[in-house]
Amino acid sequence: MLESNYTMPTEFLLVGFTDYLPLRVTLLLVFLIVYTLTLVGNMSLIILVNINLSLQTPMYYFLSNLSFLDICYSSAIAPKMLVNFLASRKSISSYGCAIQMFFFGCFADAECLILAAMAYDRYAAICNPLLYSTLMSRRVCICSIVLAYFSGSMTSLVHVCLTFRLPFCGSNIVNHFFCDIPPLLALSCADTHTNELLLFALCGFIQTSTFVVIFISYFCILITVLSIKSSGGRSKTFSTCTSHFIAVMLFYGTLLFMYLRPTTSYSLDTDKVVAVFYTVVFPMFNPIIYSFRNKDVKNALKKLLERNRTFK
Repeated sequence: MLESNYTMPTEFLLVGFTDYLPLRVTLLLVFLIVYTLTLVGNMSLIILVNINLSLQTPMYYFLSNLSFLDICYSSAIAPKMLVNFLASRKSISSYGCAIQMFFFGCFADAECLILAAMAYDRYAAICNPLLYSTLMSRRVCICSIVLAYFSGSMTSLVHVCLTFRLPFCGSNIVNHFFCDIPPLLALSCADTHTNELLLFALCGFIQTSTFVVIFISYFCILITVLSIKSSGGRSKTFSTCTSHFIAVMLFYGTLLFMYLRPTTSYSLDTDKVVAVFYTVVFPMFNPIIYSFRNKDVKNALKKLLERNRTFK
């Protein structure tokens, strides 16, 4: 319960990574390049999927939405982080902090659900090819995307509302480079057991349930692939899943490490380093993974480049 003399801090101060200016400038240049590549790579993939008729399939519909999510949830973190590398006072308003927390949580949870939908798409295509058009109809795809955004919004809203109802009676210095839930809970002078329980329950439900869907889908795919007599056929079939499988391992590995641990094992300094990868670095990798390991995307890009040369 909040005390009567409690007032919400007007701002929070983000510790960031280091106070050493030359290192901050170096990190600024590195992450500016990473963020630029994230925007260019994911936007290019979205455009390529939408203008190329050969990519108008459920798999690439989900992929373009995944790229959009990567742009959004990276943009919820990276611009403020880049500004703070050169700022003498790395502050963020309480409202800005709440908005940043909401959008990051929303897009991260939505990405889990879309990755699960992509795994189910691969299962339907490989294990039930005759029913694929029914299982992955346009209505199913659209409903999956709407469910992903709605679920992400609702769970994130719960975390934001409960977090910002807590009393922050002491320090307003956040030992992180963005407004994440665990470092803000560490600042509260109230009992945060309910918040921690909900964080574990809601994040745990979304992350573990989607991971179970992905695991079962790939288990069925593996059984189907192993039943193919031709080694070439097995390789060709499984190659359609490798890009998605790599993206899943990168994304879920860090999220499970960050949010499904006992609070006693939290180390905010270590978590900052891990958080950099899933908030800033991994969104850059997805278009690279799907472009270089996917023949359809490479062929579509090749045709687009050849068409541009012809027009010139």
